[in-house]
Amino acid sequence: MRVMPFVQVLCLLALLAYLLLVGLENPGMVRLPLPLGRGEMLLSTGWAVSLFALMGGGYVLLLLLPPVVRGSLRQRKEGQERRLLERRLTETLGARVAFTPPGPETTHAGDKE
Repeated sequence: MRVMPFVQVLCLLALLAYLLLVGLENPGMVRLPLPLGRGEMLLSTGWAVSLFALMGGGYVLLLLLPPVVRGSLRQRKEGQERRLLERRLTETLGARVAFTPPGPETTHAGDKE
């Protein structure tokens, strides 16, 4: 894991812990301003903490999604390359086995006397 996403996840966990602490210490209502100055939303502290926890979880998911997708695509590509290589090796070995000329040490069952 790279350092920066790890630090970001730790910051999000610290923020979640702080919001949980605020929610437990202040069981009142919280006013959250809406984007673009369209007013505000009044939520209980527990709902606000849950909302921020979900937003943090979505952010962590977005952090972890690109490496997972890249790893999946790399495994799929390596699997295809491995299957192609195995098929070519099988064809090559089959051609060599079919091509082996009989040598002088080769004896047939009818030649023994």
